[in-house]
Amino acid sequence: MRSGRLFGLGLVLLIVVVTAATYWSGLRGQFLNWDDGVLFTKNPDYRGLGPAQLRWMFTTILAGHYMPLTWLTLGLNYTLGGMNPWGYHLVALILHATNAVLFYLVAVRLLGTVRAGSHGEAPSASTGEGGWSVQVGAFVAALVFALHPQRAESVAWVTERGTLVSSALYLLAVLAYLRATARGPEVAWRWWGTASLVSFGAAILAKGMVITLPATLLILDFYPLRRWEGRWRHALREKVPYAAIALMGAAIVLSARIRGAQWSGLADYGLEARLAFVAYGLWFYPSSFVWPIGLSPLYEAPLRAGLGEWRFLAPVIGLAAVTVVLVAVRHRFPGGLAAWINGAVVVAPVSGIAQSGSQLVSDRYSYLAGLGFALIAGYAIPWAADLRRRGRIGRGVAATAAGALVLVLFGLALGAAGQTGIWHDSETLWRWAVDRDPECATCQAGLGEAVLYVPDGAQSRLGEAEAYLRRAIALRPILPFPRYTLGTLFLVSGRYAEAEDSLTTYMRLAPGEPQGPARLALVYLVQDRPAEAARLLVRSQQLGARPPSQAPGGAGLDEGSRPDFAEALRLVGDNLDDLEFLGRTLLQQGRPQQAAQVLGRAVALAPEATTPRALLVKAYQLSGRTELARHEAAALRRLDPAAVDPLSVR
Repeated sequence: MRSGRLFGLGLVLLIVVVTAATYWSGLRGQFLNWDDGVLFTKNPDYRGLGPAQLRWMFTTILAGHYMPLTWLTLGLNYTLGGMNPWGYHLVALILHATNAVLFYLVAVRLLGTVRAGSHGEAPSASTGEGGWSVQVGAFVAALVFALHPQRAESVAWVTERGTLVSSALYLLAVLAYLRATARGPEVAWRWWGTASLVSFGAAILAKGMVITLPATLLILDFYPLRRWEGRWRHALREKVPYAAIALMGAAIVLSARIRGAQWSGLADYGLEARLAFVAYGLWFYPSSFVWPIGLSPLYEAPLRAGLGEWRFLAPVIGLAAVTVVLVAVRHRFPGGLAAWINGAVVVAPVSGIAQSGSQLVSDRYSYLAGLGFALIAGYAIPWAADLRRRGRIGRGVAATAAGALVLVLFGLALGAAGQTGIWHDSETLWRWAVDRDPECATCQAGLGEAVLYVPDGAQSRLGEAEAYLRRAIALRPILPFPRYTLGTLFLVSGRYAEAEDSLTTYMRLAPGEPQGPARLALVYLVQDRPAEAARLLVRSQQLGARPPSQAPGGAGLDEGSRPDFAEALRLVGDNLDDLEFLGRTLLQQGRPQQAAQVLGRAVALAPEATTPRALLVKAYQLSGRTELARHEAAALRRLDPAAVDPLSVR
């Protein structure tokens, strides 16, 4: 018994080491221009664990999610390491390795139960501790899960913290349930059962994707626990507390999506298109688990779809064929059917019927959906060990199979490491996405923004960014985001009439977004039209749910007032992005005094940001304030010793 536990501990340590080695390069990743800005780099509200931050975490819906427990981990990140992305990536890696270990513990119990049942013993989760083959099988299952290239998105993208935290709590809930059902037919509610329910509730407060856990537990009751046989009514009654928590979680998820994100109604596509999306999604996740080649950060939903198109008809045929086969062999291979159904259940909330966002499918949704398939891979070990014991396979065959398994795991690790590198920075990310799908308008727009926002990028790259943005608009004219970025590019380039036209179009396509009038206000500010700018800034603040009277610097504007530049600037408030672009543009116009005024506020708001400080150095230098320029240059070198000499910033 002691040697078995030591062996298991060694496998756990090896899981952690291999997982860390695979994703280690992700620690060098940056914040990305895909939700990281809204959630982190431009969001001061989560930074810390004080009363104000905690109140915000538990009362705020942001980007369509209510996830206070995830925000707690992010607030801790900031408390310990500020805005250095390295710390955020480190915690993500630790969480993923933890999930791999938790899944190993779950797999030990489930594979042990399957093995006991195949030997004619009474199936019970308590039998899941025995046998080196079970432990090695669980080890393989954990590595298949942890090293799969589909995991890279959740590990390497800071925005995906919610998936990692909720999955850890989800796995704890499953593990506690297995312990609660280990001693007999009744659930031991006093300790383990209660722990399972609490973990499930906490998982929903980390991210609502986990609401399908009650269905997963029913599938486990069916196989491998076989608690369903002769007691199905009892098994259903046991899930009532889980179902109650899931219903409350579903209400939270729906409310958050309605308040914080845009749904695509059935009228936008039609029922046939929705069914096509569902079929595509249900096929995508298991098929890409088997063949994880050509993964992309974004699989953009088409403008139109139908079940008659081969892209969607093929998944329908594949789903029907695989389902028929698995049902036919369910008595000999029940685990295959259980894993197949569970995978579909887990992704059901994001399967396409209720479309939100531009994605058709996403690798991140596979984080929990692939656990059943990983278990099947792990079961190959105890199954092969039993065959070897009976003399059904020879030593040579066993050695060849073991070597093939090692090669598969090594290939998965290489694929995951390569996929992690794609998420290093925004330009690399979107360039890869555009290479995978040149017709992806959102990818083209993301790449255009990434090129535009390269810190202190040369003017020569503005043309490159403009080409990507115009391509995005040509592909999908109703997409608002590239219009906004193109307007920003025109602002930086001094093409103010074109900037005004592009931003006006953006405001028409996205009338409820506050950033449109705020960016158009900057166009007016740099043209010495402060009154028009101020009125747009007030409108932006109203759309952003902050009354003008609460804007930094004072009250709103009276009818007929004619504010000057300083008064309009006060209304810009604490939008770091707007301040940075306004300061950059004023520098290009040869107005260093006003640029210093703007950039000084940006530096005060974000003292750890390097780009506004580098621009402030130049503004001080051009306005003849040499001592202030040297002071800020020294501060910049302390923030980033590898930074270029800020006095040479153009």
